[in-house]
Amino acid sequence: MVQIIEKPANSTRRKHAPNYKVLLHNDDFNSMEYVVQTLMETIGGMTQPQAVNIMMEAHTNGMALVITCALEHAEFYCETLINHGLISTIEPDE
Repeated sequence: MVQIIEKPANSTRRKHAPNYKVLLHNDDFNSMEYVVQTLMETIGGMTQPQAVNIMMEAHTNGMALVITCALEHAEFYCETLINHGLISTIEPDE
């Protein structure tokens, strides 16, 4: 005999942690090659074409989205990019 237990309608649901955008800002200091190399070293699994696209978007538009992820990872990526001399910020993903 199988017994079915129904959860009450007011049971709490686990909310997903909000995601954050890691942004790369254009600068006049670093070479394009250095930016591409740093992106590939910092963001696991990022390919050279992806890094080139991000670098070019930041160069052309002043800013580019690098990755969207959980806050802890976003802070790590942002800090790592900054430690390599790039300009990076994070903001909530709305």
